[in-house]
Amino acid sequence: MDKQKVIFKDLGIIEYKAAWDYQEGLLQENVKIKGELRSSLTPDPKLQTQNYFLLCEHPPVYTLGKSGKKENVLMSDEELAANGIAFFNTNRGGDITFHGLQQIVGYPILDLENYYTDIGKYLRSLEEVIILT
Repeated sequence: MDKQKVIFKDLGIIEYKAAWDYQEGLLQENVKIKGELRSSLTPDPKLQTQNYFLLCEHPPVYTLGKSGKKENVLMSDEELAANGIAFFNTNRGGDITFHGLQQIVGYPILDLENYYTDIGKYLRSLEEVIILT
């Protein structure tokens, strides 16, 4: 396996939705490239997916994952608004997550086919890196 380049970007303080949209755009660029590579009889060797690692901070926001339940948010919509806390449904795993200023969030956007396709191995490796860091 060749050493893979990972593009680092510090997005600074960014609203959760804006960061989400940015990540989705990067993902869709890679999906388009993969489609072109798979459909071409002679793929352009310079055409390849990109790997990213994004760091940022979000203004106060609660996110609700696919396995979460809105009733697990212990504040009403009115209380969230009064406290300046946004709320966002995601298609990611998990339940409720809070993000706020001074909390650094990392978003890896990697084409795992460039590494290995075992998502469990990837998640265990990511957890180990975070623990060691």
